[in-house]
Amino acid sequence: MKRFPGSVYAQGTEPDPRFSLANERTFLAWIRTSLALLATGVALEALELPIQSGFRLVSSVLFVLLALLAAVQSWVGWMRTERSLRLERALPGPSLAVLLAGGVGLGIVLLTAGFLLA
Repeated sequence: MKRFPGSVYAQGTEPDPRFSLANERTFLAWIRTSLALLATGVALEALELPIQSGFRLVSSVLFVLLALLAAVQSWVGWMRTERSLRLERALPGPSLAVLLAGGVGLGIVLLTAGFLLA
């Protein structure tokens, strides 16, 4: 039986199911994070908030882009971790976490400035 993605499942041996399930839960946590970031970006534009319009728009776009980045992190992170489990290698760290954290920090700074200048 072929499993998707073949680039992951064609390598190594089947790991303990508990580890694969934990990896899946981490994938789902990243997806939830992506949805929260997307909701933030949409809410910034949908709700009438006392934020200077330029800062609100830039923040909204930033949060939507961060949502896309978190979704990419979920998939890439799942594949890298599952492959490491199958090959009995050390687990990789989240490759885009620093970029996401910096982006959220920037979004907070932009929103704060937008509130203060409104």
